[in-house]
Amino acid sequence: MVDLRRSLAAILAFALITPLAACGDDAKPTFADPAKADPAATSSAAPGTSGAPVTESTTAADPVAVTITPATGKKNVPVSSEIGLAVKDGEVTSVTLTDAKGKAVAGEMREDGSAWVPSKPLKTKQSYSATVVATGKSGGTTTATTSFTTMGPPPRRTGTGLYLFDDKTYGVAMPVVVEFNPGIKKADRAAVQKRMFVETTPSQPGTWSWTASGTQAYYRAPDYWQPGTTLKVRIAVGGLPTGDNIYGDQDRSATAKIGRKFEMKVDNASKKMTVLQDGKAIKTMPVSLGKKSTPSSSGHMVIMEKKADTVFDTTDTDGDEGYRTQIQYAQRLTWSGQYIHSAPWSTGDQGRRNVSHGCVNVAPGNARWLFDRTLIGDPVTVKGTEDKLDYGNGWTPWNVSWKEFAAGSALEVPADLK
Repeated sequence: MVDLRRSLAAILAFALITPLAACGDDAKPTFADPAKADPAATSSAAPGTSGAPVTESTTAADPVAVTITPATGKKNVPVSSEIGLAVKDGEVTSVTLTDAKGKAVAGEMREDGSAWVPSKPLKTKQSYSATVVATGKSGGTTTATTSFTTMGPPPRRTGTGLYLFDDKTYGVAMPVVVEFNPGIKKADRAAVQKRMFVETTPSQPGTWSWTASGTQAYYRAPDYWQPGTTLKVRIAVGGLPTGDNIYGDQDRSATAKIGRKFEMKVDNASKKMTVLQDGKAIKTMPVSLGKKSTPSSSGHMVIMEKKADTVFDTTDTDGDEGYRTQIQYAQRLTWSGQYIHSAPWSTGDQGRRNVSHGCVNVAPGNARWLFDRTLIGDPVTVKGTEDKLDYGNGWTPWNVSWKEFAAGSALEVPADLK
């Protein structure tokens, strides 16, 4: 199996999966707050600002101390900025943000009440005014205001991609996958992670985890999603400082569904795949895996891409030993080119010996049967081969324990998830 990964820049430009060479190819509800458990996670107001309230009115009952950011008169504020909130002896009851023309900006409170987050990036070089009303325990209210001006277009941008799309249905192992180009350095990941929101219905709390390079972040819960779950995701990094005077290119969002539970388990010892639906085995089929010189990877993977017809071409990388072959019912498992696919030339070997270039070979009829039933995000487990799956070679968050996965978060993981 040949490593034929493409550049992240090309992937991020479209936020879509493009084929690579395979085993031979090719204000209303609050945000689910990723920063809730982090003591340092207050607001994402402009760096270096300090808030000072301008009290317009205070009722005669118990006064409430309110501090908001960005500070009044602050200039060159990032368009990702939130209205930071600090209240003593009371709670915020309303936040209103308006532009220079008096038009209201939509937004939502963070779950922990630390900030009010606009629903989309603010406009560049624009003036904004915020009014915050807080109410004390005895009913007294305080109104505080601030006004600020946003910065112009940033000099450099971080390219982003979100592998989740509106109104699509995915398998129970589908992680939320975000990509960054260039990658986010460790020192800047916490600020970025605070702006990556995931809501699940029914609620299934999880966490983000970063790859070592910072070019990818995955979100999952401790276990597979429940069938029928709704995933609502907002990667709110448009205009967000991402380090080294670079800013996020745009916000990305999607609302998607999780379908039935459908799993594929491949055992090299038996040379068979067992297919399970809702935990019950519904089909067993013979397979041929990678030969010794090009072994299949063992590990926990997910279906990343499906192509009814494609071409596997390794002539550019393997020279005289390369090949170009028409393939049907190809389902990608790794970036390096491991697929499940139809292999009529190896039906005599399937169930008996390994002859592939790293892919999971199945008979044409079985390949079509699988292809017609799988979803992007369905889990695939391969065990017993000579090679182990590398983390990041595909969507691999299930290939590590929950403890190891949670250790990759840039923010403190809530105690009930540790």
